[in-house]
Amino acid sequence: MIRNAEFKNSYAGWREVEIKDSSLGITFPMMVMYPADEPEQIERLGPYQLELAREAEPSEGRFPLVIISHGTGSTPLVYRILAQHLARNGFIVGIPEHPFNNRNDNSLEGTAQNLIYRPRHLNMATDWFFDSMLFKDKLIQNAVSLIGHSMGGYTALAAVGGVPTSFPHETPDGKPQLIEATPNHRVKCLVLLAPASVWFRAEGSLRAVNLPILMMDAEKDQYTPSLHARIILDGVPDPKKVQYKTVQNAGHFSFLSPFPESMRTLAFLPSQDPPGFDREHFHRKLNADILDFLCTYTR
Repeated sequence: MIRNAEFKNSYAGWREVEIKDSSLGITFPMMVMYPADEPEQIERLGPYQLELAREAEPSEGRFPLVIISHGTGSTPLVYRILAQHLARNGFIVGIPEHPFNNRNDNSLEGTAQNLIYRPRHLNMATDWFFDSMLFKDKLIQNAVSLIGHSMGGYTALAAVGGVPTSFPHETPDGKPQLIEATPNHRVKCLVLLAPASVWFRAEGSLRAVNLPILMMDAEKDQYTPSLHARIILDGVPDPKKVQYKTVQNAGHFSFLSPFPESMRTLAFLPSQDPPGFDREHFHRKLNADILDFLCTYTR
């Protein structure tokens, strides 16, 4: 297990919470992992098994907060191993399920409404922790980081001041729409994994995104090829703050936690990698690299 120099811990606590969006009249779930002192047990999360301390009390101390934004039509559970790794190493982690753009309800995919709701709900997830009786005294103030995969990359950029523009086909009137989002000034850094960025193609749309960024894309990505990373590198005010790497022979879904053998079928695309790619080996390095980056900018 990778450790940083300031925190030694063995266990990841786990619980699921609900976030209320009064303006839409809905609640949506968020998976939370955090440092805990109680021993882990094997828990079943959907189709997965993971060692966690269910409903454990958070450890004493204050910790940085990480919010992870999943891809379109996806689920928080596909980032479970990364979240567990960060929690075991001194981070509080929240992974909200984006309303109307998740595995169970994907009704707003490809709409301007989805572009509006996603960053708003990511920021609501951040606010939930700072309002929570259980976690608000466990947080290091203004030490928040965002991790976004695929459409989650769009979400993270919009949540920190990026100004996206919808495509004509995403609006009822067939005209591009400027998407407004309230910047989250608590955020200190971003991790972007195979980020979707084409909504930031307009000149100056990423001018306000002046944060350290760890960005990785995949050599054999058919969904967010390298032009998405180029939009970000060309759009941010200081590209020297971006640590950028293309993962050789990886595919778009290679950034998801490895799936159990029983789920690895050609019919289930998120379980598939290009021939010869070892997702388990890659994730050991990926999780360590993300931990090191977050420790640098939030500890």
